[in-house]
Amino acid sequence: MILLDPPTWPAHGTHWSHLVSDASLHELRTFARAHGVPDRSFDLDHYDVPADRHDELVGAGAAPVDGRELARRLAASGLRVPGRERRRAARPALLARWHALWPPDGGAPVGPVRAVGEDLVERWREPHRVYHSRLHLADVLDALDVLTSALPAAREHRWRAAVALWFHDAVHDGEAGRDEERSASLARELLTPLAPADDVEEVVRLVLLTARHDPAPGDLAGALVCDADLAILGSSAARYARYVHQVRAEYGHVPDEAFRTGRAAVLQQLLNLPALFRTPAGHERWAATAQANLRRELRDLRDGGR
Repeated sequence: MILLDPPTWPAHGTHWSHLVSDASLHELRTFARAHGVPDRSFDLDHYDVPADRHDELVGAGAAPVDGRELARRLAASGLRVPGRERRRAARPALLARWHALWPPDGGAPVGPVRAVGEDLVERWREPHRVYHSRLHLADVLDALDVLTSALPAAREHRWRAAVALWFHDAVHDGEAGRDEERSASLARELLTPLAPADDVEEVVRLVLLTARHDPAPGDLAGALVCDADLAILGSSAARYARYVHQVRAEYGHVPDEAFRTGRAAVLQQLLNLPALFRTPAGHERWAATAQANLRRELRDLRDGGR
């Protein structure tokens, strides 16, 4: 059900309501687009709606509820993004992580480093994104920290792997393969003035690996990047369910049957990999849960979807 609370949140010269679904982010995005609520109003699990649209959206079918009821039902749905996740994915937190990769005495020009970081954060905040959002960026960087902490040999690859993760979905238009190619080209373009050529080319290579997540044996840097990108698959059942909702909403323009077919092919390709996770730490931490999550989702899709 689509829910809307009263416009009680002041900002930008008006008051704002929250538009949510207690069942499906796909349902929420479909309703919002059908009634002219712009994608830029979406904030991870809800839309911010100005006061002058409240009554119109209620007339269109949104159920009016008080703020407490809306928060309770959003939390119960499993679609709510907790505050701790929001804070990790906030623009200042992400920019701080980007700048930490470029120490002032490292030789890279400070102004261009700042400009590239700001450009990247804005790309990750593009309004059409639901799963491949700034939260995904924070998640993969956290996953990389987990892997490098557990694998001392991985630490020499940490910088290149981290920069590759910043770029790996910097271009995301929903075109598998082409998105990775464009992201790799963007990495080459933006990093060339900032880093040595061999570092740049390694980052480009690592970005391209995320198209199929199949690094060669012995490619520790590639394994780090791919494992970090796939870590969401090994999350708890509740977090994985939210991820599934996010993916469906991001591809909301795709009809249900076509989406089920395409998504099932992606899941089967992942299940067909020699191993989902190539680092010992990634395999131990995420592999068994990921297999269970993927097989459950694939079974649901073949049964007709949620």
